[in-house]
Amino acid sequence: MDNVYDILKERGFIEASTHEEEVRELLGKEKVTFYIGFDPTADSLTAGHFLTVMAMSHMQKAGHRPIALVGGGTGRIGDPSGRTDMRKMMTDEQIDHNCECFKKQLSKFIDFSDGKALMVNNADWLTNLNYIDFIRDIGVHFSVNRMLTADCYKTRMEKGLTFLEFNYMVMQSYDFLELNRRYGCKMQLGGSDQWSNIIGGVELIRRCDGKDAYGLTFKLLTNSQGVKMGKTVAGAVWLDPAKTSPYDFYQYWRNVDDADVEKCLGLLTFLPMDEVRRLGALEGAEINKAKEVLAYELTKTVHGEEEAKKAQSAARSLFGGAKKNENTPSTLIDKAELEKGITVIEALEKAKLISTRSEGRRLIQQGGVKINDKKAESFDQLITADDLKDGIILIQKGKKVFHQLKTEG
Repeated sequence: MDNVYDILKERGFIEASTHEEEVRELLGKEKVTFYIGFDPTADSLTAGHFLTVMAMSHMQKAGHRPIALVGGGTGRIGDPSGRTDMRKMMTDEQIDHNCECFKKQLSKFIDFSDGKALMVNNADWLTNLNYIDFIRDIGVHFSVNRMLTADCYKTRMEKGLTFLEFNYMVMQSYDFLELNRRYGCKMQLGGSDQWSNIIGGVELIRRCDGKDAYGLTFKLLTNSQGVKMGKTVAGAVWLDPAKTSPYDFYQYWRNVDDADVEKCLGLLTFLPMDEVRRLGALEGAEINKAKEVLAYELTKTVHGEEEAKKAQSAARSLFGGAKKNENTPSTLIDKAELEKGITVIEALEKAKLISTRSEGRRLIQQGGVKINDKKAESFDQLITADDLKDGIILIQKGKKVFHQLKTEG
């Protein structure tokens, strides 16, 4: 079997490693327990998280044991990495709820049966720490001068870094130490923005227990312009179908830039790399076939084959000129309200296709909105029950976004 380090490198995951040759050798000769942390800042994982979930899955398939660490404790502080402002504080109830949601989602992608993987919450050891003992036994190993050189803190210095957030690196490093002691965890994996925190844990284990530990970081999921992927006008692309429908999820990946197709196929699907390279090499209109494969494979992994087929069917029928498809995203609207009439702006709001009215006005002025295949002429143009065709009104935003209004009552 190929060394999983080589697999991750070939597929485009690896950004940096604490000890590249040692890490590769370790992963090739023994079953390694490793961990990835997920702070519960929302009640669903996002497309950005999914990259690390895929890496975790590749590691497990190669025989290694994942620990999915949910941050019930660190979530009460908030990671300053990549932030220019302080994270909003959440209640304990919100954090606990989000942790439970993460557990359910991760179980779809990682096999937790028979000890093949572990789900652990760092609240188990962080919430009952004695502060004096902690800063004496753990804090003594951290240099403030060195911590301030870390990117996660440097970006916050101008606006002000709270002492609360300053503790985050120490807490995360302590997580690694605890996991090493409790479960023999030798390696932490994470996004490239976690490098300083990972290094902190590696060094803490060496200083406290004299043991070797390792870190491996992945490239963040960004497009060819360096902008984080997984964001839309409506916000993040979520793995929860109640927050991002399977159709919208499919459409997001179907519409990625041509330059990002091969990278996304390598990182976010299990397709063999020969096939990834073949699809990535397609040019012109042919690249759309590769985008369909990307969207289908990714939607199948996250939402199941049935939902992937539905999303693909809806997308193909709409782009083929069909006026109605049961799998197209829909919003119910009261028939009595429609008989009175609603404006195009109100219709866009009901369908959640715009975040602000000014955005809607701009779209309409630029000719970017169609109602039943006819361009909307003004933002106060009325849509009424007379516009119903086969029981629906089809709204098109730009070239690729479709939504149906259906009546009720």
